[in-house]
Amino acid sequence: MSKTYIFGHKKPDTDSVLSAISLSYLKNKLGEDTEARILGNVNKETTFALNYFKLDMPRYLNDVKLQLKDIGYHKGFFIKDTASIYEAYQLMLKDGLTGVPVVDSDNNFTGLITIKDLSHTIINENIEDLCTSYENLMLVLKGEGILKFDNNIIGKLIVAAYRSTTFIENIDLNKDMILIVGDRHSVIEYAVKKGVKLIILSGDSEIKSEHIELAKQNNVNIIRTPYDTYHVTRLVGLTNYIKTMIRCFNPIKFEELEFVDTVIDINNKLKHTNYPIVNKKNKCLGLLKITDLSEKSPKKVILVDHNEKAQSVEGIEEAEILEIIDHHNLGSITTNNPINFRNMAVGSTCTIVYTMFKERQITIPYEIAGALISGIISDTLILKSPTTTKKDIEAVTDLSNILNIDYKEYGLKLLKAGTSLEGMSKEDVLYNDYKLYTVNDKTFAIGQFFTMNFSDIEKELYLYVHVLDEVAEANNYVLVCLYVTDIIRNGSYILYNKKAKDYIDVIYQKDVEEGYFIEGCLSRKKHIVPEVMSVIEN
Repeated sequence: MSKTYIFGHKKPDTDSVLSAISLSYLKNKLGEDTEARILGNVNKETTFALNYFKLDMPRYLNDVKLQLKDIGYHKGFFIKDTASIYEAYQLMLKDGLTGVPVVDSDNNFTGLITIKDLSHTIINENIEDLCTSYENLMLVLKGEGILKFDNNIIGKLIVAAYRSTTFIENIDLNKDMILIVGDRHSVIEYAVKKGVKLIILSGDSEIKSEHIELAKQNNVNIIRTPYDTYHVTRLVGLTNYIKTMIRCFNPIKFEELEFVDTVIDINNKLKHTNYPIVNKKNKCLGLLKITDLSEKSPKKVILVDHNEKAQSVEGIEEAEILEIIDHHNLGSITTNNPINFRNMAVGSTCTIVYTMFKERQITIPYEIAGALISGIISDTLILKSPTTTKKDIEAVTDLSNILNIDYKEYGLKLLKAGTSLEGMSKEDVLYNDYKLYTVNDKTFAIGQFFTMNFSDIEKELYLYVHVLDEVAEANNYVLVCLYVTDIIRNGSYILYNKKAKDYIDVIYQKDVEEGYFIEGCLSRKKHIVPEVMSVIEN
């Protein structure tokens, strides 16, 4: 069973991170194999909650794009460079493939053999030299081992095709020769006395015992085969090590982690049929036949706290979305198949996950109760946000009892941890809780930062506006806003890129200056995004 990744949006906040952790725990208790992940750096508030309840930081997930490891390529399909040419052909024939990667004794990729290479060797080349092993000869020639002194058999082939006397008188045998001979005892005796490298006895020919003794004295290897001399001469070349016929030592190859779209782009130019697959250390993993790209197993994912493509992980369109758990308006993500989509009008995704625990009657352990209450408190501003519902209040009450804590006291600690500007750049403040939205092909961005003292931001207001201008220009966004929400004053200060002023004035029906305070503006979901969307849409 493949692992399913559960994650929130690109700019992770407390609700998205802790709902992913809690949902993963629930799914695993129900027998599934899931893992919570994050798509970016978590903020101080989230870090505080994780540390407070001793929860591990989820690992980073860069993308869910299809990689070659997600494709049904021919894993484990390669051949050792000491295997015979015949074995390579049989392997390709068995698997219906037209190429095979070649590896050394440590499985390091060394080259590629194709059926075209084999055809060239078999049809066009006149095999005179042999570089093989005793075992390869035995296998291909269906041989019987008479004598073996060497594993590696390297030498020049010669066939006893003349009359015995003519052969003995005219052919000067030596220790680097491999003789193919039939039932011709005088030639055999001559060969063993000369100490040839190997004698191949064709047609199951007999050999005299005295000749075997002479062969032992001179370290002559002997193999007997049932094939006649003609067939032996046709087959013996196929016993050669496959490494002797590698024509392409540096073919185009891909690492298993390569993205499929990259492979497709390269193949559109090269038009090859086969590509070796290796790991980062050049260890061969198998062979990709280009038609294998249709056999894919997309990464399985569950989305929490978002359903907008722009807010999700890179490559989300290539993944298999199994489920979405969210409390926002319906976004742009589409799926090929029906899925479980749970969207509730509550203040926090953690409230929905809490409800799922109750429905499944799964006990909520201490640390998961801490995760859930943190997400709800964060998104509802300690149940003061207008997005707060009866279900949020019920969840916090029950979770407080499990944890035996005062949720208001803990909530103030949590929110205070997230309002510190210490060590944060202007970009950090913007991206602390930042989301993209698209309407009528126009994209806008809303960042929200909670504070208990706006003066620290106000004294550098122009620098924050400069960052908003740069982000808007670089990405062609029609509007980039930062809402600095003051928990004490119960409202938000608005900062915006200069070119968006016309939009802002229409949204709030007045001349709005940078840093303008909007009374009662607490919720991005309820107070901000609907108003902005309405104006941009119209």
